[in-house]
Formats: sequence, C-alpha cells, structure tokens
Amino acid sequence: MLKKLFGKNKGNDLKKDQNTGKVFATQTGKAVDITEVPDEVFAGKMLGEGIAIIPTEGKVYSPVSGEVVSVAPTLHAYGIRTAEGLEYLVHIGLETVALKGEGFKAAVKQGDQVNRGDLLAEVDLEFIQSKGCKTYTPIVITNLESDKKVKFNLGDVVAKESIVMELV
Repeated sequence: MLKKLFGKNKGNDLKKDQNTGKVFATQTGKAVDITEVPDEVFAGKMLGEGIAIIPTEGKVYSPVSGEVVSVAPTLHAYGIRTAEGLEYLVHIGLETVALKGEGFKAAVKQGDQVNRGDLLAEVDLEFIQSKGCKTYTPIVITNLESDKKVKFNLGDVVAKESIVMELV
C-alpha cells in the first residue's frame, strides 16, 4: 500500500535540509500524541510513527524539505520524501476523503520540490467541521526503521517554527 503512495525511492538526489532529523509544525495549534487521534489507523500507528496537530489555522506547511511524491486526488493528504529517504504523510483532517476535495486548495503537485515551511495546502477548517469531520492533522513517518527513535514535542505549536518531532 505504501509503495503505491510513494513509489520508488528517488530521494537520494534531493538537496539536504539544514534541519535534517527535525520535523516542524505543519499548522499552528496543539500537537498531540498520535495515539490520541480518534482514528484507529493513526492511533494504532498502522501507517507509522508520528504526531497530530489540532489546528487553529487553515494554512498547511511542509514539515520537512523534500519531494512531493503524492497528492491525494481529494487534496487532503500529501506524501513527502526527504533526501535521506524518509517518507512523511501529512493527512489533513479525519474522514475528509469523503469531502472529495471540497474545502481544500492544493499549493503543490506531485513531483514538486518543497522546502520546510513551504505552503502545501489551504483548508477551510470551519467547512470541515460543519461536515462532521475532525480537523486533526496527523504527520506520520511511514518508513521509519525499527532501530530509529523519535523524540516528540507536544503542546502548543506555531506553524513553520515549532519542532514537533526529532529523530534521535
């Protein structure tokens, strides 16, 4: 399933980010442990290790530098591969695939190179909530090796500024 999402590993030729190993907040809001997400796929870490942000703003920024390897047709999920080959999934909202892209505006497309802090998408948080969807935005490392550990920084976060995860 994840090979379909990310395709082949082409990340070795990407420019290295000066903050390698650091993952920044995609949105302003509150970072929570992934196990607190009210969705068993994310809470059960079936897609990987990570955190989620309960956003207060609708702009969604890239947490790392790399290549955009996937953009869901419904514009609610983005895959990014770093130069080191780590694959990140930024999933905006829960059950938002049912909105079929309504309330979302992509700022990137598959194949684009992004720097940490570049705009990925804009989302209408009020619209999402009005449709009965939750606004949690999980940020998951989908291919973390079992011998690697992640340090989490939870609580209030500022988009593009707060480090929410660090590979240790």
